[in-house]
Amino acid sequence: MNFVVICVIVSAEINYRPFEEIMTQKTREILVTSALPYANGDIHLGHLMETIQTDIWVRFQKLRGHDCIYVCADDTHGTPVMLKAQQLGITPEKLIADVQLEHEKDYADFLIGFDNFYTTHSEESRECTETIYLNNEKAGHISRRTISQLYDPEKQMFLPDRFVKGTCPKCGAEDQYGDNCDVCSATYGPTDLLNPVSAVSGATPIMKDSEHFFFELPQFQDFLKHWLASGHVQDEVANKLNEWLDDGLQAWDISRDAPYFGWEIPGHPGKYFYVWLDAPIGYMASFKNLCKKRPELDFDYYWGKDSEVELYHFIGKDIIYFHCLFWPATLHGAGFRTPTAVNAHGFVTVNGTKMSKSKGTFIKARTYLDHLHPEYLRYYFAAKLSSRLEDFDLNLDDFQQRINSDLVGKLVNIASRTGGFISKRFNGKLAEQLDNPELVKTIQAAGDTIAECYENREFSKAIREIMRLADLANQYIAEKAPWVLVKTEDTLSQAHEVCTTALNAFKVLVTYLKPVLPELAKKTEAFLRVTPLHWDSIHNILTDHDIEKFKPMMQRIESSAIENILQDSKEQNEAQNKTDNKMQDDTPAVDAIAEMITIDDFAKIDLRIAKILSAEHIEGADKLLKLVLDIGNEQRQVFAGIKSAYSPEDLQGKLTVMIANLQPRKMRFGESQGMVLAAGPGGEDIFLLSPDEGATAGMRIK
Repeated sequence: MNFVVICVIVSAEINYRPFEEIMTQKTREILVTSALPYANGDIHLGHLMETIQTDIWVRFQKLRGHDCIYVCADDTHGTPVMLKAQQLGITPEKLIADVQLEHEKDYADFLIGFDNFYTTHSEESRECTETIYLNNEKAGHISRRTISQLYDPEKQMFLPDRFVKGTCPKCGAEDQYGDNCDVCSATYGPTDLLNPVSAVSGATPIMKDSEHFFFELPQFQDFLKHWLASGHVQDEVANKLNEWLDDGLQAWDISRDAPYFGWEIPGHPGKYFYVWLDAPIGYMASFKNLCKKRPELDFDYYWGKDSEVELYHFIGKDIIYFHCLFWPATLHGAGFRTPTAVNAHGFVTVNGTKMSKSKGTFIKARTYLDHLHPEYLRYYFAAKLSSRLEDFDLNLDDFQQRINSDLVGKLVNIASRTGGFISKRFNGKLAEQLDNPELVKTIQAAGDTIAECYENREFSKAIREIMRLADLANQYIAEKAPWVLVKTEDTLSQAHEVCTTALNAFKVLVTYLKPVLPELAKKTEAFLRVTPLHWDSIHNILTDHDIEKFKPMMQRIESSAIENILQDSKEQNEAQNKTDNKMQDDTPAVDAIAEMITIDDFAKIDLRIAKILSAEHIEGADKLLKLVLDIGNEQRQVFAGIKSAYSPEDLQGKLTVMIANLQPRKMRFGESQGMVLAAGPGGEDIFLLSPDEGATAGMRIK
């Protein structure tokens, strides 16, 4: 009996042209991106679901013969990166370079096939960001105004949205960040938070004025209304965004004050582009970098205003506002093309709840890879992903059962039950004809249905159809029982044809799954001695064809592997928490004028002339030097942040001024027993306060 499965595409089919039109188009030109991982943390399951979803879609397009390019990058700018680098005692540039190498390896080991993975801290990023800003400024879409911002009086810095926490002004949820609420999804400014506190120091912020630059988003109200109604996003996303449009758009603050790690706004020292302006521009920058590697690519052809190239973004639902309002508006305002579609997905949960570090369900990519094959997770994601905006639950028991049942028990089982007979009994050669060509035709006939499901990101429907076909193949093998047929001479040739039929069915099924299981596809290509499989390979029948000896292709998941992942994750997160706490304790506080002091308070400070007996570099510290100081009656060890201005050998024997009665501070490198005084704007311009030549070590300054 033949079965027909029809994919019903619920909400997102309008993102694409009709499938019939796509099917008749010989070659499509497509550029695809996934959201940029932030450069201050490891790749985890949330990142992986998105990149695996994107990678499957891209591999499907390439399998169909289309010109599809997949680019991504690390999102590197902003206050969190700057502060983490300070905690580690390294430069932000060193931090993001190290993180990028780790991210690239994690993604590669999960078989993510980027055409280019880059960084937003690049000249291409700077060029594209400045171009988009200046074009919008010229077109009258940028304004300036003085605003009051939350300011940390202890750290002497303006607080970015994500470094203010408090109570959501809309729903009352506590412990929410200063830009949006995780509970009700409301967006707001940090000054709207109730009971705000600084996430940097814990201090209560104060208000302080500063001039900022704004992108006039309200000017794009009509454009965005039309863009959202034209099928560029899922229906549920459009409905949510239209609520915001109906409430009225607000001008978008695109600047931040120093200190800040990012691109300085041209002509305005001390003012920087907000990270969310240049983050999506990282897509353009990564592609522009790829153009340098592949001269046949033309940047303007892909990103110009009239480009007909298809452009797709895959993102999480938490960044819809930025990608579906700000991003198309800034592109349009600057004279660039806008996305063909923005495809959003939900969050990843584990065993039905939010990923938890204490339970070990906050799982990093590398922790998973230490215990299990990446294709298992790729398959499980595909088996449950749809085009809808819904959360994805990784149920670990279901994960284990589905891999063991589908991949090992059904798919690979087809080859393992029949492949051995070809080498043992038939000299490694397939029969000249099939025993049941109708079975293979049935599996081939499902190609268009499966392709439509892939195209519309209904991966779970594609997987269900493929597994239904695998069941048909296994049922056929069980009924024919080639292990019985090979025992007698009269049925030996039929056994040969049965095994040949089964292996042709296996080849077609693996072709369908190649976007999901690229490594299994390579093993199959080697086993069957065929060139790399492409979509049209499903029509090629292998008969009278030599193959290799069958080797096991996949192993069952044992419960111990999952238990080890959870245990390792829990231990790693506990260790990381201890490290983070220690770094916070070891990081010298930024000097701040917390409150005015009296002359009596100042009189308590014991300023001494100190002779620098020795100075040396500190391993692992980019800014600090270790000084040994003679203050007359004793020697002191002090860590001073003057490395950018002085070489250790130039300091020995010099006199300086130090605070001798400052309470010693335990740091990661040892105990600092005082503080030397210096002045200057920083970098190479740090000037030690030096006494007159006639001064001697230990003299007190009054």
